[in-house]
Amino acid sequence: MAAVERERRGKVEILTINRPEARNAINGDVTAAMGAALDDLAADDDCWVVVLTGAGDKSFSAGMDLKAFASGQGAGIIDANGFASVTRRQFAKPLIAAVNGAALAGGCEIMLSCDLVVAAEHAVFGIPEAKRGLIAGAGGLIRLPRRIPRAVALELALTGEPIDAQRALQVGLINRVVPAGRLMDEALDLAGTIAANAPLAVRNSKKVMLGSADLPEIEAWTLNDGTFAEVFTSADAMEGAVAFAEKRPPNWQGK
Repeated sequence: MAAVERERRGKVEILTINRPEARNAINGDVTAAMGAALDDLAADDDCWVVVLTGAGDKSFSAGMDLKAFASGQGAGIIDANGFASVTRRQFAKPLIAAVNGAALAGGCEIMLSCDLVVAAEHAVFGIPEAKRGLIAGAGGLIRLPRRIPRAVALELALTGEPIDAQRALQVGLINRVVPAGRLMDEALDLAGTIAANAPLAVRNSKKVMLGSADLPEIEAWTLNDGTFAEVFTSADAMEGAVAFAEKRPPNWQGK
C-alpha cells in the first residue's frame, strides 16, 4: 500500500495521504513519498494544479506520527522542504487542500501550506501543541496570523482548542465548506476552474501575490512589473487575445 496515492484527472493531480488507520499521521514513508511526488509534479508540464487530501473520512492528518518519532524515525519525517516535505516547499503550481476530517497540529500546518482549502462540514482545525508543552513548529505560528485575524490566530495557538469548519470559513481560514460526500467533487471543480486558465498566468499570479506580501510597496511593484513583462510577452498571452477575437476556447501551452 502506497503511503501517498496518486491519481491524475486531466491537468489535475490528486495526492492522498494513505494512512487512515493512523489518522493519516506523517511518518518517514509519507514524507519520502510526498517529496518524490511533488518533485515530479513540479517538473511535469502536464500538471497544472495539485489537490492534497487524506484517506478516509476521519482525518486529513493528525500531524506527526509520534510512534514513528519514538522509534527513531524523526529525521525522515522532516526533509529539506519541511514537515511532510510540504511546509517549507516553494511550489509554483496551485495547491488545494481537500480537508476530509480533522486537520490538527502538523496536519493543520500542511493545510496552511496550501493555497486554497475546501473542507467537509465535519472538519476541524487546530494547533494543540501548547497542550503538550510544545509549539507549532512547522509554520502554524507564522502562517495563521497572516491568514486570519491575529486575535483568532492567538486564540488557536494559546488555547490549543480547535475550531469547526463553519468558523474556519467565517474567519477566512478556508475557502469552501461542503457536505462530506461532495468534498472531492468540489475540490476538483475548483481545480478545474483554475486549470482552465493559462498556467503561466496562474503561477505568476501566485508568485506575485505571495512574494510581495512582506515587501515594501516599491519592491512589490518591481516584482509585479518584472513578472508582468514576462507574462505579457508570452505565447499564452497572444493565444488568449487571438482566442477571444476568434470566439473560441484558448489552447494554452504554458509558454
